[in-house]
Amino acid sequence: GGQAIQFRSLQELLEITDLQDELSPQEIFESVRHLTDPEHPNLSLEQLKVVEAGHVWVNEDSNTVFVRFTPTVPTCSVATLIGLTIKAKLLRSLPQRYKVDVEITPGTHNTEDQVNKQLADKERVAAALENPALRNLINNGIAGTDKPDATLLLA
Repeated sequence: GGQAIQFRSLQELLEITDLQDELSPQEIFESVRHLTDPEHPNLSLEQLKVVEAGHVWVNEDSNTVFVRFTPTVPTCSVATLIGLTIKAKLLRSLPQRYKVDVEITPGTHNTEDQVNKQLADKERVAAALENPALRNLINNGIAGTDKPDATLLLA
């Protein structure tokens, strides 16, 4: 006889258990690599080298995901928007227990401190994500970016 299927209530399924999967930096990179650049909508952040696999970290002890991104030029006017798009994608796709930190790779943007401060400010991020014009731009950057890598799928 085969193994009996154990039915669990919705409540049981939603409860936090010790069996939570750990996230890998590769999974995070998969989630953000296909996001598009607001100034180059036909190119992905990976193609523009704005996001790279080596610039993603996961700290399971503090439930923090950390992504560094590199604007295409030091004067990039949409650096905050790119950061918000990365942050929005991860906030929407990760379990709620994760804190998402996104910042500019040190030394790659003229107003890096200012942009990092904006991206680290929860209230400002929440307000930006509620702004209809910004939300539209962010949603456009995210649309159609879930392209799972076949090697990450379970056989």
